[in-house]
Amino acid sequence: MSDEKNLNDDLNEMLGDAKGGAKKAADKASELAGEAKEKASEFASEAKEKASEFANDAKEAASEFSDNAKQALGDGKNIAIIAHITLIGWIIALIMNNNDKKSEYASFYLRQMLGIMIVGLVLGLIPVLNIISWILPFILWIMSLIGSLSGEKKPVFLLGSQFQDWFKSL
Repeated sequence: MSDEKNLNDDLNEMLGDAKGGAKKAADKASELAGEAKEKASEFASEAKEKASEFANDAKEAASEFSDNAKQALGDGKNIAIIAHITLIGWIIALIMNNNDKKSEYASFYLRQMLGIMIVGLVLGLIPVLNIISWILPFILWIMSLIGSLSGEKKPVFLLGSQFQDWFKSL
């Protein structure tokens, strides 16, 4: 019986050691879980802060880009050049120039191009003048484009001054 008692005591001691080891392991696991939770919380805070900084930087860059685009596209010289690119370009330039800061420079070339397009259309309707109806408006268009690129208000020859009087409302 003494062997049995020794065996029972050994088993109880081993069971106590196992319980103690399990408690230590549980405590260590709980400690590590707490540290992991704390680190995850710190990481989440840092990530949130970085995301907020990135969002603010993106908003600032977008605002700056928008301001630069408005300034570049709102410039009278750019609108004048756009007016020289087909009828669709002229319509786009007209819409761009019809804002609260209407540019006199752009309006000048919008009037010039409208006059040139009308001259081309009228001359194109006359059968005998059909070749001239292609050459004369093309020459006027080139002269007007060069004038708009140079930054000066240069009316085209023959009818340029009349275009300014006829289309004052633009």
